[in-house]
Amino acid sequence: MTKKTLTTSTGSPVPDDNHSISAGEHGPLTFDNHYTFEKLAHFNRERIPERVVHARGTGSYGTFTLSKSLDDITIASFLQTVGQKTEVFIRFSTVGGGQDSSDYARDPRGFSLKFYTEQGNYDMVGNNTPVFFLRDAIKFPDFIHSQKKNPRTNIAEPAMMYEFWANHPQSLHQVTILMSDRGILASYRHMHGFSSHTFSFWNKQGERVWFKWHFKTNQGIKNLNNADAAVASPYGAQFDLVDAIDQGNFPSWTAKIQVMTEQQAKDYKINPFDLTKVWPHADFPLIEVGQLELNRNVTNYFAETEQACFSPGNLVPGIGASPDKMLQGRLLAYPDAHRYRVGANANQLPVNAAKCPVHHYQRRGCAQSMALLIFKIQALIIIPMIKLTKVRRCPTQR
Repeated sequence: MTKKTLTTSTGSPVPDDNHSISAGEHGPLTFDNHYTFEKLAHFNRERIPERVVHARGTGSYGTFTLSKSLDDITIASFLQTVGQKTEVFIRFSTVGGGQDSSDYARDPRGFSLKFYTEQGNYDMVGNNTPVFFLRDAIKFPDFIHSQKKNPRTNIAEPAMMYEFWANHPQSLHQVTILMSDRGILASYRHMHGFSSHTFSFWNKQGERVWFKWHFKTNQGIKNLNNADAAVASPYGAQFDLVDAIDQGNFPSWTAKIQVMTEQQAKDYKINPFDLTKVWPHADFPLIEVGQLELNRNVTNYFAETEQACFSPGNLVPGIGASPDKMLQGRLLAYPDAHRYRVGANANQLPVNAAKCPVHHYQRRGCAQSMALLIFKIQALIIIPMIKLTKVRRCPTQR
């Protein structure tokens, strides 16, 4: 194996990674320790804020293969020709807990897909259930606060959760699923995924239909009871997915959609854009459209899985939003969270970057670099010292 040379972040060879430059063997450090400064400054900045929700997760790459052309209802480029393959990145996650939560908490699971299409990235931000606790985004912060730790004790309190659910009966559908035998999954490979939200397709004629995504696991559904979950490794689901892919046991899902015309939506007995309700399969049957396979693990968890950014607003021609009130709120909240947590340049990171040409007029955004740190030091310390020195040398000048 070829021996690798240690370098700085800009590629320059590092002659010594164990000693800083000092004024003599036992003297203080000198100001030209650029490599030491780089290590320390980057170390101060190498963590990013934890996700408010979906904090604990694991991700991998794969392929979506189209098995049914949807050219009659959408112009989306990756849904046109049978056999088309589109690279994807998926992130599974727990929802309410932090990064210290268990993979086997009684909690919904995030199921977020990024399609790297030839017309830009398309994100499907979903869960392992077809419904959610709320139908209006204005209650989302209150709901999440009820699921988090008590701000005084820093301990999760089930009473807070149940108080919120009891005062918001719209949560009952999701709570019923959560408290059933389906509430604790055995692994990410053994669960379904849903867009939950309603989205829209439009075709070459400008005709619009509404649709929902369903990803049905080909491994079968497996869940745990409370006793088994209590003794399971808190990292078990993450290890299971990584190990299965490393062993060549690639998990897969059958992709299906439900479709509703605009007229059907106007006349239907329930609000089709209510996230707390499902579309009955008897009225809107599932249509198989493709296969999703995961076949490559990440090589750097922090750079890829932790900084992966998904947004329901990442849409491509042929796919649009809907009047779903929760979806409308997430169109703002998700990309805003990424700009805060990862930075204005989040979409330039390889895991988030489009595979097609990108042209825009955005500026580079905020930079946290060593050059910026040195500039601040010069502005705050060195330049004032120089000015002070000049004043002392010329006391008669005013």
